[in-house]
Amino acid sequence: MPPTDLVTLDVTRDIALLARRHRAARSVGMQVLNLIGGRAENLLERLPDPVKDQLETATSRALEGALRAAQASRGVIPDQKGWLNTAVTTAMGAMGGAGGLPTALAELPVTTTVLLRAIQGIAAEHGFDPDDPAIQKEALSVFASAGPLADDDGADMAFLTARITLTGATVHGLIARIAPRLATVLGQKLAAQTVPIIGAAAGAATNYAYTSYYQSMAHVHFGLFALAERSGQTREALGAALRDEIRRQIR
Repeated sequence: MPPTDLVTLDVTRDIALLARRHRAARSVGMQVLNLIGGRAENLLERLPDPVKDQLETATSRALEGALRAAQASRGVIPDQKGWLNTAVTTAMGAMGGAGGLPTALAELPVTTTVLLRAIQGIAAEHGFDPDDPAIQKEALSVFASAGPLADDDGADMAFLTARITLTGATVHGLIARIAPRLATVLGQKLAAQTVPIIGAAAGAATNYAYTSYYQSMAHVHFGLFALAERSGQTREALGAALRDEIRRQIR
């Protein structure tokens, strides 16, 4: 078999694997919605208006702080296994949910930092340097995906080929673009953690879902990035192939 055919087969196989990982990323999120007995689009209505009004600002601050803390910790704390990241954030989610909205708000930036460190660790796992400013922006862009409680697969696709919009963007400018979408996603998390009676359980389940989701999406993002480098194909072309494969698997 000619080498070009082998490359094509490898790319097709890897795209299929990434598509399966992408589709599986939200399965836990749907279980969370079943636990709290709600719909994702209605969760934000459970939050007080002052909290909703400040979500975007709080999200921007959380991302800025997470980036500083994640980078500072890299020389001190090694990257952890995915299961350990999930265990840590699950425990934090339980504590955050146990005290209602005040403790959930206090827990939010800490969880965001752990998630970003996990995403950076996955970048390193795929052969990229998390200290490279371009990879730092790539890691942040994973937060542009729609979140584990969304049901629109197409909403996740923009971040997969985000290299075009990353070009020349400052980290601060990228955070400003990501914050509005992530604010909605994190608002859903906060609302789930404040469900009466089961707040701690909902907080644990929500953080488990969010950590599983963003780690899976990081594997898809950086897996696609690495595949582009190995195959010589553009990320845009591979992103289009991934979209097609996800649709094919859904059918």
